[in-house]
Amino acid sequence: MFALFIQSAYADTAPATPSASASFMQLLLPIAFFAIFYFMIIRPQNRRQKEHRAMIDAVAEGNEVVFAGGLMGRVKRVQGEYAVIALNASQEVMVQRTSIISVLPVGTIDSLKS
Repeated sequence: MFALFIQSAYADTAPATPSASASFMQLLLPIAFFAIFYFMIIRPQNRRQKEHRAMIDAVAEGNEVVFAGGLMGRVKRVQGEYAVIALNASQEVMVQRTSIISVLPVGTIDSLKS
């Protein structure tokens, strides 16, 4: 009675070995992901860092700058890795040069006051 429901088991043939093109395709996908990741994220970030470093190195006395806290001021002195910023006629603050995010055109602060 149970013999009707039992199928005969046959030995399967030897498993097929992956071809060279299948191995290449498996390797191509991670390489493609890395290339996309490199050109979309790593390379632009390195370029921005290089431009920021060049801007920081070019900061000199008299430049008008905006720094990370959002304050604007005029550079009074540059002392190594620090800059003394004049916020107005009586207030000065010392900041790290790396916190400077933008160098403004000369006269920007004066034009904002009026």
